[in-house]
Amino acid sequence: MSNSGDFYLKKILAARQLYAVFQPIVGLDKGDIRGYEGLIRGPSDGPLYSPLELFKVAGESGLTLEVERLCCSIILKRFAQLNLPGKLFLNVSPGALETTHYKPDDIFSFLDGIGVASDKVVFELTEQLHGGGDYQALREIVSRYRGLSFQIAIDDLGEGFSSLRRWSELLPEYVKIDMHFIRDVDSNIVKQQFVRSLNAIAGVAGTTIIAEGIETENEFRFLSECGVACGQGFYIAHPRSNPDAALHIASRKSTGPAQSAPRHKNRYPARQGRRAQRLLRSVPVIAPALSNNDVCDLFAMHPELHTLPVVEHGKPLGVITRSALIDRFARPYQRELYGKKACSMFMDEKPLVADKDTSLQQLSHILVEADRHRLVSDFIITENGHYLGIGTSHDLLRELTDMQIDAARYANPLTQLPGNVPINQHIDYLLQSECHFRVCYADLDNFKPFNDVFGYNRGDDVIQMTGDILSSFTDAEHDFVGHIGGDDFLLVFQTADWEHRCREMLREFSNAMLEYFGANHEAAPGYVAKSRSGKKQFYSLPTLSLGVIEVEPLRFESHYQIAAAAALAKTQAKKTKGNSLFIERRRPRAMHSFSG
Repeated sequence: MSNSGDFYLKKILAARQLYAVFQPIVGLDKGDIRGYEGLIRGPSDGPLYSPLELFKVAGESGLTLEVERLCCSIILKRFAQLNLPGKLFLNVSPGALETTHYKPDDIFSFLDGIGVASDKVVFELTEQLHGGGDYQALREIVSRYRGLSFQIAIDDLGEGFSSLRRWSELLPEYVKIDMHFIRDVDSNIVKQQFVRSLNAIAGVAGTTIIAEGIETENEFRFLSECGVACGQGFYIAHPRSNPDAALHIASRKSTGPAQSAPRHKNRYPARQGRRAQRLLRSVPVIAPALSNNDVCDLFAMHPELHTLPVVEHGKPLGVITRSALIDRFARPYQRELYGKKACSMFMDEKPLVADKDTSLQQLSHILVEADRHRLVSDFIITENGHYLGIGTSHDLLRELTDMQIDAARYANPLTQLPGNVPINQHIDYLLQSECHFRVCYADLDNFKPFNDVFGYNRGDDVIQMTGDILSSFTDAEHDFVGHIGGDDFLLVFQTADWEHRCREMLREFSNAMLEYFGANHEAAPGYVAKSRSGKKQFYSLPTLSLGVIEVEPLRFESHYQIAAAAALAKTQAKKTKGNSLFIERRRPRAMHSFSG
């Protein structure tokens, strides 16, 4: 190594002239950001800009640990400043963890000072920097970090000979597949089998697989279809100093099912109902082997915490509450007897657990049906059985109250169905998701004379009956019914049997009107009444007209255009006497806004 390189490195260390960049790690099924890998860069105008060159010179100078420590500090502080979502994957050598330079308690205190929770940090153990095979020592130090809620990842799986051994010894929460096995994986059957095998092992070990170095759409698609959980690479996003906090990966896939969002994701959130994920709080998690004394210390360090989840390999095992632990240790000699014992002996093994997609209404029912103490206890939120965070009953009550206020604000006062605001928001949400759906404009015929003759109360009864019929023949999980006002309704279908549902609505409406009218008059299917001019006139019973249009991705730009097209279809339906359904079969031309 040259003296100039050594001098330049020491100058960088003294001035802290390094800066952090972040590359997103996304879920391959939904394209959502799960976290970021924190990377380091040197001065852009100097010879040590590349991290490879930086650590090469550091190794030759005997300053590897000092450089690594500075890199971690800079990355962590920048991550805190950006307030990025998800977890931070921090590259750390196993050799560094085994030295006194890295003390778990010191790192925990540092994170507390910059406002980053320890359970957001994943130590990514690099393969190439692991020089020894003392797995017992490494297991012990990893266990200490896990006790403070840090997680572990193994980097570059497959590059070195010790990868699988380290996986079995450390049981990390994450494993990264080396980019060599990702390159051209869509066309290389050997690499495909390697990835499938690792994915199968991960399922048994409770490990999340991350594919590194995804650079093409075909690689992305194969890995997604193969069931690999997460990925990163230039196809998704390049490392940046100010990375995006949200990505739209699914829209970059050009063919097949990837063009439309999964059905359960395609509904407007206000209509769908808020989900448990909205209540998610990130708190420190503890391992079942952590001592009760250490748990007491964590509660002392975080006075705002009432519950600590006990998690192992991403799976929630139970919870320990502050009140329960304090109550037990308040008894004579309990702390002396059990302070050094594993905290799992005092945990609640049957906490309330809810998937992140559980509706808040469902969650409230679960709480009410559970034991009384659950009403004031925190609960665990998971995703496919894996721990995400906790929720509180206080937050749940606040959200339910807000939902009731929103529903009252935007609902039609007569039918209590969503009004114009949620209707428009729901349609715009589907348009932004590039979904395939159908819109049905429903309108009553001959309603005005019926209203005039029989009075507004009877007219309101018919409108309420219509709303009930439309709602009863839609799928509450996938369709949407809104009340525009008066005798006009709008339905949004994502169910495949939408046409059958429409015809059933017409049949039920016809029967309901005959029954309703027969109770008041004997001249069905109509009635004679005086017109405004005073002459007697025959009026048909109100009938229902349905006009349906198909909405394909990128064919419409806003709810305004869709409303206009649906109104035209409704007009065509009303040209047919009686209860009628008109389906616009013609493929509409793409509609664009004009400016200038």
